[in-house]
Amino acid sequence: MNKQVVSGILLLDKSQGISSHSALAKAKYLFKSDCQDSKKAGHTGTLDPMATGLLPLCFGEATKFAQYGLDADKGYHAIIKLGVQTDSGDADGQVIAHQAVPAFVQETLDGIASQMMGQIMQTPPMYSALKKDGKKLYEYARQGIEVEREARPITIHQLRLAKIGDDEVMMNVICSKGTYVRVLGESVAEALGTVGHLTQLRRTLTGGFDVADAIGLSVLEALPMSQRLARLLPIDAMLTHLPILSIDETQKSRLKLGQRLNVKDKLAALPTFDELLLVRLYADGVFIGLGELANSGRLQPKKLVS
Repeated sequence: MNKQVVSGILLLDKSQGISSHSALAKAKYLFKSDCQDSKKAGHTGTLDPMATGLLPLCFGEATKFAQYGLDADKGYHAIIKLGVQTDSGDADGQVIAHQAVPAFVQETLDGIASQMMGQIMQTPPMYSALKKDGKKLYEYARQGIEVEREARPITIHQLRLAKIGDDEVMMNVICSKGTYVRVLGESVAEALGTVGHLTQLRRTLTGGFDVADAIGLSVLEALPMSQRLARLLPIDAMLTHLPILSIDETQKSRLKLGQRLNVKDKLAALPTFDELLLVRLYADGVFIGLGELANSGRLQPKKLVS
């Protein structure tokens, strides 16, 4: 019997103490059955084991479009503990330094938040999955080896810092992909004249999704299969920021064969753009994939649903 491939996006609320990889493996198991195949799956941006919150999981055809979730801005809620530094920047690491915490007021935090807004440079931490010479940085870190890392541009869209104790700061941030919130927490502590690390980290937003709409693994497991499947969002749910281009069945067939189309007559209905525009393609209201549209009106298939 041919199994039906499970396709769609699950908004998972990851719990603390489990890796993103393990959370994905458990979710794949929960969608597996005698008539369903859930082997093809991936997530859109790793959360550390200590971190909780929103982890969109892509199944089946949705995995083709996971990149657009990885590229999305993300929102986080965090608690920074001042005066104590760890090697990983969070509570899972080993304490490597203590430092006195100067007295500070809310106005000081408001000033720091203001200075960190916009595009800033950030050096990735050693405890990260980035690779150097084919080896992950955290593998070097576990051997006590520190390697040189280049600072990278990130964008802080929103940053709110609030004093919740003499040695604790609450941080809410919306930032670009590639931002390490642990490093941001250390930078806040440094700006206050001390050291610090994260004791809590929760992802609240990513790519237009909100953690309020996510489900935990234990809750998912308690549901019958029909209700688990009902939790899956459509495969195009991560692409709502892209403009729509409607095509007919003949054009759909040609695109499926890899052919280019001339859709110059449809340009007027789309936003103005310079050279190329990524568009969502629909035939009779059904999502068929992504296309790349040139300002000449030439449309070519980019990623199509099987």
